[in-house]
Amino acid sequence: MRSFSRGARVIGEATHHVENQPPWRVDLDEYQLNGPLRDAVTAFGGGWADGELHEIGMQVGSAAFQRDATIANAHTPVAHMHDRWGYRLDEVEYDPAYHRVLAAALARGAHTSAWADPRDGASVARAAAFMLFAQVEPGHACPVSMTHAAVASIADTPWVADDWLPRLYSREYEPRLLDGDHKRSALIGMAMTEKQGGSDVRANQTTAVHLGGNSYELTGHKWFCSAPMSDGFLVLAQARDGGTEQGLTCLFVPRVLPHGVRNVFRIQRLKDKLGNRSNASAEVEFAGTVGTLLGEPGRGVRTIIEMVQRTRLDCVLGSAAGMRQSVAEAVWHARGREAFGRLLVDQPAMTAVLADLALEAEAAVLSGLRLAQAFEADASPQDVAFRRLATPVMKYWVCKRGPQHAYEAMECLGGNGFIEDFPLALRYREQPVMAIWEGAGNVIALDVLRALTREPEVAQAFAAELETTGGASALLDAHTARALADLDALAGADPAEAQAGARRLTEALALALQGSLMVRYAPAAAADAFLAARLGEDRTGMYGSLPRGTDAAGILSRH
Repeated sequence: MRSFSRGARVIGEATHHVENQPPWRVDLDEYQLNGPLRDAVTAFGGGWADGELHEIGMQVGSAAFQRDATIANAHTPVAHMHDRWGYRLDEVEYDPAYHRVLAAALARGAHTSAWADPRDGASVARAAAFMLFAQVEPGHACPVSMTHAAVASIADTPWVADDWLPRLYSREYEPRLLDGDHKRSALIGMAMTEKQGGSDVRANQTTAVHLGGNSYELTGHKWFCSAPMSDGFLVLAQARDGGTEQGLTCLFVPRVLPHGVRNVFRIQRLKDKLGNRSNASAEVEFAGTVGTLLGEPGRGVRTIIEMVQRTRLDCVLGSAAGMRQSVAEAVWHARGREAFGRLLVDQPAMTAVLADLALEAEAAVLSGLRLAQAFEADASPQDVAFRRLATPVMKYWVCKRGPQHAYEAMECLGGNGFIEDFPLALRYREQPVMAIWEGAGNVIALDVLRALTREPEVAQAFAAELETTGGASALLDAHTARALADLDALAGADPAEAQAGARRLTEALALALQGSLMVRYAPAAAADAFLAARLGEDRTGMYGSLPRGTDAAGILSRH
């Protein structure tokens, strides 16, 4: 665990003096130091939130918050299935540090502020707040994201929305499981996938038998249940009304029923995960569990589709936040450590790697906030169509780039980067979850194909977005033309051929969009370097291969 005590002296014979080690990167404004994020917030309409974002930047940059982030991941959640007498308890115990982190994020509206106050730029401002918190402690972002996204599935079902949306919009945090009469706030989790199906939720076997009205009784299991101490859950089950099979249906399952009665929600065990360790993920069973219908019977996938889009948005934001942490820590180290007579940051080989990492992070930030803008409450029909395709495209690309980006940044710290005392070891273990959660690579690439074949207007909206930078760069124009030609070809191709090329198409579309965003919103030198390193003839796919003459120091000046 990282130590946060400074200035301690040990009495005894000194063997050496500690020198040439950078100071702790604490007690600073993470928003102020992140030039690309500040510029993007303003460009996409959230500039009115600058004051609070600076406050959040100071909060997450403090030594106290960073210590809580460290402790929350070192003292991982513990499941208590039974109490001492053998009664079912089904609770998860978190370290108090985790509760402090989560409470801080909710108090700033990182979950539902854009829903509660849908002013211009609210989605962008909320996205920036989410990223600042996730940059330092990523695990808590899971329930924050799910609560944000669940509103989309709950809002059109008045018998759930009327009671629960005011609780979701609350900025209070109460970790105990209490009914609505004793708890004004709420967090939402999800229990969708099962052992036999995974992402193929239509293979789910959990049943939901109609009890009358909008109530169902659930029986079955869930292989992954995220944030099991949430107050309510979205659950997919095969519904039945008497002898009539209704099909896959979305149910809302509260942990606590009216009058304080615990719903049946049997925690079987917690997953021992590679990363995301401060946040619990559980296997759960339902046996006579009460759920309430969301949407229409048999329309479960349709009910959750907008929720899925928003959690995928947050996967992009979370990956971009992780890239920012990786760049910040690597640059900080290079500016505070010498080797071979010069600071690392002044040595051309290191400067090129750091600048390339920074370009990747900036492109990810622009991708995430442009998507967030497309989710504003007053989004135009064209933006709605654009986000349908752009969200899976960028979820695929940005989240896949995250692990390699974290590794390269970790290498910049040398041995220190490989040690758990420093934050990049945690980040390296964390980044893969964003690429897996809400659909791994093949699932996302196939969703890109699905959008293109079922909703032809999404391709038009995406192409219109790319056309805004037509003529600005011959390199980008050529790549965009190839990508759109591939899009047209695969949209009408044989299904097997289309699936085989889905990843290639998704990657090409992602780079076209990122290139366009960099041309529009990044400094010209940064945009040119990004395009040359990723689209030029001499590209290698490895970080640090920037074209000759790149002003790497200038790129790093914004970080």
